[in-house]
Amino acid sequence: MLFSGVQCTFLENRIEKVLKEPYIFDLTAIQERGTLRAAVDNNSTSYYIYRGRRMGYEFELLRDLGKSLGVQLELVVLDDIDEAFEYLESGKVDVLAMNLENTKEGNNRASFTHYLGTMSTVVVGRKPMEKPVTWKEIGADTIFVRKGTIYTSRLNSIKDSLNLSFTVLESVDHEENLIDQIADKKIKWTVADRNIAKANQTYYQGLDVNLKVSDNGAVAWAVRKNAPVLLGEINSWLTEKKKRFIPDVYAKYFLNARNNFYRTNSSFSSLGGNRISVFDELIQESSRELGWDWRLLAALVYKESGFDTSAVSYAGAKGLLQLMPVTLERFGVTEPEDPQQSLQGGVKYLQYLDKFWRGRVPDANERIRFILASYNIGQGHVEDAWRLTLKYGKSTQSWEDVSFFLKLKSDPEFYRDPMVKSGFAKGHIAVNYVRDILNLFESYKALVKP
Repeated sequence: MLFSGVQCTFLENRIEKVLKEPYIFDLTAIQERGTLRAAVDNNSTSYYIYRGRRMGYEFELLRDLGKSLGVQLELVVLDDIDEAFEYLESGKVDVLAMNLENTKEGNNRASFTHYLGTMSTVVVGRKPMEKPVTWKEIGADTIFVRKGTIYTSRLNSIKDSLNLSFTVLESVDHEENLIDQIADKKIKWTVADRNIAKANQTYYQGLDVNLKVSDNGAVAWAVRKNAPVLLGEINSWLTEKKKRFIPDVYAKYFLNARNNFYRTNSSFSSLGGNRISVFDELIQESSRELGWDWRLLAALVYKESGFDTSAVSYAGAKGLLQLMPVTLERFGVTEPEDPQQSLQGGVKYLQYLDKFWRGRVPDANERIRFILASYNIGQGHVEDAWRLTLKYGKSTQSWEDVSFFLKLKSDPEFYRDPMVKSGFAKGHIAVNYVRDILNLFESYKALVKP
């Protein structure tokens, strides 16, 4: 029993040590993985869906950074700042793309990039009258602030220096949730980034956002302390992009109030209406026949046609799901521009592909990748890659392995192999197609309710 106890103690100590060891994953490993994982704030300007497209200030910056690094982008939407640092430290994300101020506490947990810009913070409340709110009018009220921000210490400094009597109460709610509560008259005051406050002012009449808490504080992103190469690359990218690109993106999201109002209030925005397109109900109905999450089918439709019923490809594919003439005839679609017919025909084709691959790829989640690739490039080419995977002793049930050989179908050594029946193909296009749809699906899942 003593030996067993020693074993348990040793194991517990070992687990504790492993858990405390820093996660090491710098730029080379990120590029080998092929994806940059970033955490963004859950607000109306960072990241959202508008008419099927991914948009947002941080999203556009990160997308450009990903291109610069030669990797794809994976985003995680987080509400809690402390949780975001935990995600960074544990390796769940590689960068925190949030408006972070370089504090002593933050420096103990992460390395901060060069600053992206400045942030002013303001008190947000309901306008009691035409004149701006003052500290005197707040009186002994409670100001609710987001937990984990520097707002608490700043407000307390103002309180002490001006001999004021308000109370500061930290909340787990995000800044914009707190602003919602002000609009609903559940609370009276909060503090927010001025840009976010101004954005909310466009669709909440009667908000006052004029009382400053801080002015022009430098803000940055953060990476793990043991990722110096990634930090250096981001800083180099920032130095170049701050000349024009970042100011242009900033103007797009923060200096054009009218456009921001339409994007955030549209029925076809994840912010304003929790919708992806005008065809959501039809897509939901069709997805039930497939047994798919409707947002996956929506991602496929967006990739194929951008929700344009009149779309026609150079090869003659038509409609929402861009069905080729032979496929239209095979599945009884007589009016390809009719969204219902196009979806019905597309679903029948997807069901056929699902049946084709089910015996070879039993796992439903993995099989989706084979179905999507077949939809894009034709099942014959994907089947060729499947045969090559079998020939070379890799897993025929793994999309990672099969996609490797699909990309090789543009190489004469492989497309002339006796195992190959369908000849040459630009397989990398189909592989990228699958990746793009699944990435868009993840975005839809994060931002649009089921």
